[in-house]
Amino acid sequence: MTAENLKTVDLDWENLGFSYMKTDYRYISYWKDGQWDDGQLVTDNTITISEGSTALHYGQSCFEGLKAYRTKEGDIQLFRPDENAKRMIKSCERLMMPTVPVDKFVDAVKQVVRANEAWVPPYESGSTLYIRPYLIGVGDNIGVKPAPEYIFSVFVMPVGPYFKGGLAPTNFIVSDYDRAAPHGTGAAKVGGNYAASLLPGQLAHDREFSDCIYLDPATHTKIEEVGSANFFAITHDDVFVTPQSPSILPSITKYSLLHIAEHLLGMKVEERDVYVDRLDEFKEAGACGTAAVISPIGGIQNHDEFHVFYSETEVGPITQKLYELLTAIQFGDIEGPEGWIYDVFE
Repeated sequence: MTAENLKTVDLDWENLGFSYMKTDYRYISYWKDGQWDDGQLVTDNTITISEGSTALHYGQSCFEGLKAYRTKEGDIQLFRPDENAKRMIKSCERLMMPTVPVDKFVDAVKQVVRANEAWVPPYESGSTLYIRPYLIGVGDNIGVKPAPEYIFSVFVMPVGPYFKGGLAPTNFIVSDYDRAAPHGTGAAKVGGNYAASLLPGQLAHDREFSDCIYLDPATHTKIEEVGSANFFAITHDDVFVTPQSPSILPSITKYSLLHIAEHLLGMKVEERDVYVDRLDEFKEAGACGTAAVISPIGGIQNHDEFHVFYSETEVGPITQKLYELLTAIQFGDIEGPEGWIYDVFE
């Protein structure tokens, strides 16, 4: 396929935000009597569920987020969707929901992207097709127990680049709230984690910070996550460091950056404790996740202390290089490690 004969809808691709947009098709599959049905593509963007659904009362719901990318040649590719599938399996197991096999998950994603091919932004726009798989407990129920039925669905929408005009550092503030409890659901991508983050996030915004930094709930001394993203930092002797904790969501972006830092940039990498009172050991820092890829951190406010990393206005050179390499792989400009890229038409 060439860029000249792409089939696309009429949108202002250069000025897309990150907001819901109804596209043509979504995939839906039902679990009942111990098994999943074959699933199908539908045009209706609403679902009807029982008022007793566990998703409504007891938080039996999980989700994923990934993207489809248009290459310079006009092809469409996915970035490590099998890892999203594996992470959803772990979330489902934590909430006692039936798991979606990796092959079924990846096939569903491919079906939806192919069916909405016209909504995949052109390469030169820098925009992407955001993909949202989710799984919820439904059916007639009122007791605190796993649901009798489940829905697995995948929908998509085009979204713009997180940073218009390139990466830009922003500042964050340490929160007194806990994101997750020890031995809780912090490592699962479940809805309740995000509902609980709305208030501390708003409090950070009220003070004109991008979001809040969550510390470990047991001691409040170690950085765990940045809003709904993972944290990383670069030491003064060029070691890529990211926190290690059983309460942290295993970010696919973070583990991809760990690989790139070690194997493409030749850096030493470490997953270890990051103490909030020892930030001066780092010269650069950032948050990473699907939406922004990397959000460079200018500075962190910790009570009365404000620590600036590389700059509040300029992106550090290693953070910039990591971003460029990862996005180049995602958009097909350079070849990634084996198994990272899936062609949606294969």
